[in-house]
Amino acid sequence: MSNDQQRSTFTLDGRRIPFTPGQTIMDAALAAGVYIPHLCHKPGYAPHGSCRVCVVRADGRELSACTAPAAADMSVESEVTDIRALRVAVLQMLFAEGNHVCPACEAAGNCTLQAVAYHCGMLTPRFPQRFPRRAVDASHPDVILDHNRCILCELCVRASRDHDGKRVFAVSGRGITSKLIVDAPSGRLGDTDFGADDAAAQVCPVGAILPRDEAFRVPIGRRRFDLAPVSRVGDVAPDSDPDAEMLAADVDAEVPA
Repeated sequence: MSNDQQRSTFTLDGRRIPFTPGQTIMDAALAAGVYIPHLCHKPGYAPHGSCRVCVVRADGRELSACTAPAAADMSVESEVTDIRALRVAVLQMLFAEGNHVCPACEAAGNCTLQAVAYHCGMLTPRFPQRFPRRAVDASHPDVILDHNRCILCELCVRASRDHDGKRVFAVSGRGITSKLIVDAPSGRLGDTDFGADDAAAQVCPVGAILPRDEAFRVPIGRRRFDLAPVSRVGDVAPDSDPDAEMLAADVDAEVPA
């Protein structure tokens, strides 16, 4: 790689962000310790661009930071008023489309949707709740699949396909009729080879894939996003914040006396 390539940078909200060829705006920003809100993106997974929470303005165009390649001298805006308003609207639609009751949810404090909403200042509803009638699949001995919380980020689809080599999950339908499905004749998770140690079992950013017998192993108030904001522990490179990786590990391992 030439010295010019190594020194390539773009501007994000006035800050120079270095990047290497092939990196997206999101990957370069996170590696530099700059958080861009996101839900369907995860480092090490192919870009997807389904949630649109990571919307930014790059050289005057609105696009998703997780799929847009970084370019030299590009000017990117993320934390500006109108872009933040777009993110809030997307989050409000996600909350309205599903059944997200945070005070009663087992994932509260560990839920990325909840944490991103707090980060973006989405504290009140805007759209009428749809209250869809969605099933809870408790057929698996180790994991419960609650479709009420699914935001169709497809992280479990990608994890099962690309990391586990099983293709347990898929998304069926279009638009408002889209839904997560399980690749089994019965449609039940318990009739697949899905395992609690699969990458797909660990990757859900909400409470749609829940391990049994662990709901309150760490009490609410002492969980990952209770102790640190998502902008510190939400995929941001740990070398940009020496305490972030240690804090995340401590919270994940914590067991109350």
